[in-house]
Amino acid sequence: MIRRRRINLKLILILAVFLVAIIFVFEGAVKRMFPLKYEEYVYRYSYEYGLDPYLVFSIIKAESSFNPNATSPKSARGLMQVTDETALWIAEMMGIKDFKIESLYNPDTNIKFGCWFLNNLKGQFKDDDLIIASYNAGGGKVNSWLKDSRYSNTGETLDKIPYKETDIYVKRVKNYYTIYKMLYDKDE
Repeated sequence: MIRRRRINLKLILILAVFLVAIIFVFEGAVKRMFPLKYEEYVYRYSYEYGLDPYLVFSIIKAESSFNPNATSPKSARGLMQVTDETALWIAEMMGIKDFKIESLYNPDTNIKFGCWFLNNLKGQFKDDDLIIASYNAGGGKVNSWLKDSRYSNTGETLDKIPYKETDIYVKRVKNYYTIYKMLYDKDE
């Protein structure tokens, strides 16, 4: 009987060690899929502009999957996929005189501009879903949806996002955000 208990305890111990090893391997694989690339810039500009860095990582993941050379068919560039028009406006608002569009491929510049823009949207919209939707579709569009009773009952939040692409984008960013918080928030 004692021998049987020892074997059972040994088996339980082996299984426990095996499970812990699987969890570490799985977490490592997930962290490779959801990295903290460019964290120096993300943390610097997130804190400078009063943003949650995990939201910024989530937007970068959704926009470019951390490819600093990404360019969309609509000429959105870099990690946070800032459009040329938006970048020129941000540069003007920030007082940057000799801004060059190619600078959007520089991670430091791109993340700074993206965070500045998110902060600007945060000043217009208090709800994270609205901020994320605005980042994708534009603040003007989101404001028009808020005024339309088909999409908003309160004028303060959206009950429905009429653009399928934006609806999917908001859900994707929020899912990424949940994963980033789960993976890394315990580390801080």
